[in-house]
Amino acid sequence: MKILVALDSFKGSLDSTRACRAVQDGFLEADPNLEVFMRPLADGGEGTAAAFLTALGGEWVVRRVRGPLKGQEVEAGFALFPDKQAACVEMAQASGLTLVEPESRDPLVTTTFGTGELILTARELGAETVWLGVGGSATIDGGLGAAAAFGWKFLDAAGTELPPQGESLPSIVEVIKPPKLDPPVIKVLCDVQNPLLGKLGAARVFGPQKGADAGTVEFLERGLGNLAARVSASLRREIGEMTSGGAAGGLAAGAVAFLAATLESGIERVMTETGFEALLADMDWVISGEGSFDSQSLNGKVVDGVARAARNAGVPMGVLAGRVALEESDWKQAGIQWAIPSAPPDMPQDEAMNRAESLLKSAAGKASVLIKG
Repeated sequence: MKILVALDSFKGSLDSTRACRAVQDGFLEADPNLEVFMRPLADGGEGTAAAFLTALGGEWVVRRVRGPLKGQEVEAGFALFPDKQAACVEMAQASGLTLVEPESRDPLVTTTFGTGELILTARELGAETVWLGVGGSATIDGGLGAAAAFGWKFLDAAGTELPPQGESLPSIVEVIKPPKLDPPVIKVLCDVQNPLLGKLGAARVFGPQKGADAGTVEFLERGLGNLAARVSASLRREIGEMTSGGAAGGLAAGAVAFLAATLESGIERVMTETGFEALLADMDWVISGEGSFDSQSLNGKVVDGVARAARNAGVPMGVLAGRVALEESDWKQAGIQWAIPSAPPDMPQDEAMNRAESLLKSAAGKASVLIKG
């Protein structure tokens, strides 16, 4: 029996490779006769570059760039694929929430400038295409920072250049295009479908996660609305309602407006570039999962992409997750045969995260009984 293990990372506990290996070990320990293959996956968030590197080879390039906070510099890396003239940049490397201490998180002052620097570096090293993963951001700057790294300027009513951060959004009156603009082809790998504006937009949904209180959320909502209006008037591009435009605090929408990017499903791109469907076609089972199997999991995340591919290939699928927070009817409707939580429901979250690897291995052992009928 051939089993493909294709998990996302367990955030805060395991990257996707370690998660897949734990499941593989659990299956083989339960039944050494199984053939268990690993394909770590990601959907534009943490682990996207590693997923490409695992499947495609390539090299990891590190540069010192601006971090999310004023005056902060960070060592940030990206995956470069010279044979493909392509690169994968994870914005979290330069502009991610984990780079900011909890007490310093403030989307009014954080910026995506360093992400723009990484894209520029990738282009300088020969990347004609950049896959931009936008999960895990510390920012709600509408992509001002990344645009500023390419030379865009944003002016207030007095003609003063504004710093490229969330606090500047409501004050933008004029958008100045750089004299020479030659970005690579940028494909933004999105793991959410939220628009830039509105009740499901970048500020209202993701602002609190990044340190915004209620007043700041509404300030940023007005600011992003102003940005959308200025982009519409100056550049004739409508970014306010586009699907996934709110990803990474509006970096996705800003990349479309200022860098001619296109938005696409992160998991679909990762599966396409890594030959996932061809590998899946030869399997008897596929196992996916992530730390929390919840309402977002079947909305453009890794498990959602794997479930669609499994249905198309006629391959049965199971889910192993840290916790299962979906009703059985929801995951059954997606074609998933079973969903097993690795952590007991009464286990404290800290303990579950600390023991994630051993718990996942044990859960795989239990799942081995299910796959054999």
